[in-house]
Amino acid sequence: MSFIEEIKNRAKSSLKTIVLPEATDIRVIEAAAIALKEEYARIVLLGNEKKIHELAQKSGFDLTKAKIIDPKTSEKRTEYAQKLYELRKAKGLTLEKAQELILDEVYFGMMMVKLGDSDGLVSGAIHSTSDTLRPALQILKTAPETKLVSAFFVMVVPNCEYGENGVFVFGDCGLNEDPEAEALVEIANSSAKSFEQLVGKEAKIGMLSYSTHGSAKSELTQKVIDATSMIKERYPELKVDGELQLDAAIVPEVASSKAPNSEVAGKCNTLIFPNLDAGNIGYKLTQRLAKAEAYGPLCQGIAKPVNDLSRGCSAKDIAGVVAITCVQAQN
Repeated sequence: MSFIEEIKNRAKSSLKTIVLPEATDIRVIEAAAIALKEEYARIVLLGNEKKIHELAQKSGFDLTKAKIIDPKTSEKRTEYAQKLYELRKAKGLTLEKAQELILDEVYFGMMMVKLGDSDGLVSGAIHSTSDTLRPALQILKTAPETKLVSAFFVMVVPNCEYGENGVFVFGDCGLNEDPEAEALVEIANSSAKSFEQLVGKEAKIGMLSYSTHGSAKSELTQKVIDATSMIKERYPELKVDGELQLDAAIVPEVASSKAPNSEVAGKCNTLIFPNLDAGNIGYKLTQRLAKAEAYGPLCQGIAKPVNDLSRGCSAKDIAGVVAITCVQAQN
């Protein structure tokens, strides 16, 4: 059974409601139809009901089991606007501005999650990451004991003996542009938790660099070395090593040469990139050249499940992220 099939089966065990605020995008409509047909999520679509049904019918997608809400006509809009105002008035938000914001599907969807009318939200097929995460942080805020919100991808590489039978978590590939050592520590800890939650196996963390165990020295490599030291001190239960080149992190034969005394080198399934350049390039190379499935950018550190999408995502990708969001909501 594939990774995403296992996730869907887990989602079915305790059905959750996921709100999709980009319901006029045909990929989102198709993903909603997939989730409803396979019965692993309850779906709420936000937007003009007539337009959504017309788009679905034109393409042959069945949305009869979906709940469709138009923020502009919803009976909840006044309540949501008032609650949003109360949440943000200390930051200068006026009631008038809250009433305007609540007509935006993403803000409306976040208030649904905040008030328990939905268990999670998936957006980003149309919206930028900032347009998805800004309202999430304003409304839902960070999870308890979380120092940093970050993003990760679940990468599923076909016919691959590396990682966890070809399954990896890549972090941070979507949010933090140039994290300092302290931030890399939190990204690694959160990514390990995400790997274990979603894959059900122990995380083995590789702190990636262009150097392995001192083979090169620069400010760039020192940041990763410092982060690795801090992780080992702060989270001694984690299996982690760095700095590691990618091949030393995942290929046992290379690890035996470059890092022979490492507990995790050659076995890493959770890869932490030193900056967003490396992370974004790394996941897209893996996705396109290895024909990997890329689920994300998924968010970690927000109080309730909210996940971003790449604007180049397919309906299949969105359907997979919906399933993942359901499993996150179960926990």
